[in-house]
Amino acid sequence: MLLLLGGFLILMLLGVPVAIAMAASSLLYILVSGVTPDVTLAQRMIAGVESFPLLAVPFFILAGNLMNIAGVTGRIYKFAVALVGWMRGGLGHVNIIGSVIFSGMSGTAIADAAGLGTIEIKAMKDHGYSTEFSVGVTAASATLGPIIPPSLPFVIYGMMANVSIGALFLGGVIPGVVLTLFMMATVTYFAHKNKWGSDTPFSWPQLGSAGLEIAIVLAFPMAIWLMVLAGLSVNMAVVIGLGTLLAIDWYFDFSAVMALMAPVILIGGMTLGWFTPTEAAVAAVIWSLFLGLVRYRTMTFRTVAKATFDTIETTASVLFIVTAASIFAWLLTVSQAAQMLSDWMLSITHNKWVFLALANVLILFVGCFIDTTAAITILVPILLPIVLKLGIDPIHFGLIMTLNLMIGLLHPPLGMVLFVLARVAKLSVERTTVAILPWLVPLMFALIAITYIPELTLWLPKYMGLSK
Repeated sequence: MLLLLGGFLILMLLGVPVAIAMAASSLLYILVSGVTPDVTLAQRMIAGVESFPLLAVPFFILAGNLMNIAGVTGRIYKFAVALVGWMRGGLGHVNIIGSVIFSGMSGTAIADAAGLGTIEIKAMKDHGYSTEFSVGVTAASATLGPIIPPSLPFVIYGMMANVSIGALFLGGVIPGVVLTLFMMATVTYFAHKNKWGSDTPFSWPQLGSAGLEIAIVLAFPMAIWLMVLAGLSVNMAVVIGLGTLLAIDWYFDFSAVMALMAPVILIGGMTLGWFTPTEAAVAAVIWSLFLGLVRYRTMTFRTVAKATFDTIETTASVLFIVTAASIFAWLLTVSQAAQMLSDWMLSITHNKWVFLALANVLILFVGCFIDTTAAITILVPILLPIVLKLGIDPIHFGLIMTLNLMIGLLHPPLGMVLFVLARVAKLSVERTTVAILPWLVPLMFALIAITYIPELTLWLPKYMGLSK
């Protein structure tokens, strides 16, 4: 066990990429200990990605990339300005609401920070906000990406923990709202402290138009559901619903209706059981292509090809981490390391609330050094047996783990969101870190609330019949 963990830590300290560090330390452990034939390394790594739910990963990434080049991010931003730009500290609130909507398409914090964040930071700086405040609120709101469904970390966790991915997606809805409210309260605090006004005048017509667009979009899953109850097949109901929506949008020329449909199709479709997360991801890709090629006509062969190659690159890195983490996690179990760590934690406490506090500290620490996907793959086999022994719902624990790891993305030394925003805003990593620090306060308060009020996570999955 010491050879496996020690080798991994030494390679990490030497700056070796996390996937290579896990694969190399696993191979070294196998060769030295002889616990299993060396061919097992390849077998277990391949088995780690032989999973249908993992097919959702490249499609979610591709959907986010296509939405960016289709011009959807700009429309989402304009919609958010109409909705909350009139509030004090308006563009701070716009930043958060834009991330809430974009979260329903990308599923990753990095995509949010790199895609929508570029627009948001520039607009905030043009309106006189400091670069530090712009970067801080953008970093904090980017953590919403994997909490509000769909979510790539939820897909990985659901596969590792053998729990319903649909239930995890539903479980993220109310915590996502809680996070949003905490962040908007923080923007309000800074606005009053610095005596900021609004960034766009209050307008009943603009607010009414934005509200009408939301109403039309949210009515879509309800209308489909009612048609299905009336005896119509799901496919026919979806076709009629989309046809009606297209007619409304083309007639009234709503700028955000079509853009908002992507998260509604994804979340509403999975909630009502129309399709699996993988099928939802494919639907999002098809919808993105429709918007870019037919509705907005902003895509070209070159831009689609670039989005595809970017997706291949990102997917390859994610799946490489999953394969390496799979063999590493398996060896932790075979070497009894996972059982020893589990016994050690249970020797400290049998109180589930104390355990959750310790787990938060552990996951936050790990999230500062290890990629989200790798952290989930390593930690789930260690912590899940304890979670089940103590009677903690694995769906609840999945939300806790994901939020902790999202906070870890804002920290050095690994924090990918930190480095992305430093590049986007042309700030040093040190200044970016200082800018993010105040935003850890609302994130930590939200983490405490989600940890110790399980019903925030579990009520909706239970209500929809996806959890006991």
